[in-house]
Amino acid sequence: MDGSKSRTSHEWWSVVSPENARVNMYVALLVYEYSSSAPGFEPLYEETVTIIEANSKENATERARNFARSRQSDYENEAGETIRYHIKHLVDVVEINDKLCDQAEIYTRHFRNYDAYRTFEPMLSGEIES
Repeated sequence: MDGSKSRTSHEWWSVVSPENARVNMYVALLVYEYSSSAPGFEPLYEETVTIIEANSKENATERARNFARSRQSDYENEAGETIRYHIKHLVDVVEINDKLCDQAEIYTRHFRNYDAYRTFEPMLSGEIES
């Protein structure tokens, strides 16, 4: 031994550094906007649910922002118009508490105005309404 006090296995386990910090799964809710200065172009918004691995909510938020920015781009559509795709808003970042498996819930949103939700959600088909 080198004369230093030896550590118990529990002490080694409890030493947390960025290199050995526990990695958790988070979900980031991101809203992107397609925009253009082309006459008559109506903005289109895209909501994505993205899984992020991180060792804290702060780290997950930073990683989600970086990911969202990395997806931004400008491109030309079939009509030759420039379309801008950019992050509009990072809505939420939450830790996934369920095990990732078949039928696991990864994000839950609560609201009080169902009619407003129906107006917002164009893909709502009403298949499960009771």
